[in-house]
Amino acid sequence: MSKLYALVMAGGRGTRFWPESTSKRPKQYLKLLGGDESLLETTLRRFEGLVPLEERYVITVKEQGELAQQSSTGCAAESGIIFEPSGRNTAPCIMLSLASLLANGASGDDVVSIVPSDHVILNEGGFRKVIAEAAEVARTKGMVVTIGIPPNFPHTGFGYINRGEELGPQVFKVKQFVEKPDHETAVEYLKTGDYYWNAGMFVSTIDTLLVEFKEHCPEVYEHFDALLKHANDFDKVSEIYSQIPKNSIDYAIMEKSDRIATVPARFDWNDLGSWDALEAVIDKTEANTLVASDGFHFEGAKGNVVYTPGKHVSLVNVEDLIVVVNDNAVVVLPKKDAQKVKSIVEGLQGTDLAEKLL
Repeated sequence: MSKLYALVMAGGRGTRFWPESTSKRPKQYLKLLGGDESLLETTLRRFEGLVPLEERYVITVKEQGELAQQSSTGCAAESGIIFEPSGRNTAPCIMLSLASLLANGASGDDVVSIVPSDHVILNEGGFRKVIAEAAEVARTKGMVVTIGIPPNFPHTGFGYINRGEELGPQVFKVKQFVEKPDHETAVEYLKTGDYYWNAGMFVSTIDTLLVEFKEHCPEVYEHFDALLKHANDFDKVSEIYSQIPKNSIDYAIMEKSDRIATVPARFDWNDLGSWDALEAVIDKTEANTLVASDGFHFEGAKGNVVYTPGKHVSLVNVEDLIVVVNDNAVVVLPKKDAQKVKSIVEGLQGTDLAEKLL
């Protein structure tokens, strides 16, 4: 029986949760769910009971090594961090990971489940069941299986998966991947019932992925043998890696291959795109979403999202605000403008404060 590996991609540097998320400490290393675990730890532990500890791996960049080590100790393989020499998007990152696994004892028949490190899934049992089903499809049908999220509103910020013929119970051939739609198009997608959100989670045997790389993205695949040969020599890998063109796995394989299937998720999913998204994953405290604080006083306050670790917070007669405080910055804005955190970050870039705050 082939093994099932978990590959968690954790090299991102997003700042949508600024000022807490910065280039030095990105979102995946934050404790945003009100508990003691980072998002990366939560993602790794989600595989418990499905993927053994020694077969769970984190892929990240070298400068995040210490953070990744802290967040994966006890929930990933002992030497379970695969270092990407530089950010070159998901296709080179995944191919490097496959080379590393094969160089350290994995078989081409083994299955990899590749997921982002910073999404929230509360129904962990449902997640494991769907991943197990996808792994069986990958093994028996030789397909790359993507997990589709059934949409519950016409979101314009996600790409969509258009499902085709049914291959089996809850398994469909993918007809096409489509880019982020406008609102009107997204409404039409929902009406058909044939479209899922693309969450960037997929499952495949190692051999199937390598065949797809070779066929559809030869400019990346041509470096595979060299990566495999030198997988445990970081300096040599860095030299090879710098020659690989940047490309996403979606463009490299998923949008070109005719060997892609989708299994619809039967679990909740949230990509935590901004501070207001925490409302959906954290229970209310006196009508507010209190993520972290050292005590609080709410009076006539409701609908607010509050993150003030180590600090007492008092809100009186205010509604629908995001309130974020850390040792370096204070951010207060209407919840409906949560995406405007991006403009704050853009305004700081190139200033004297950028090194300290970003």
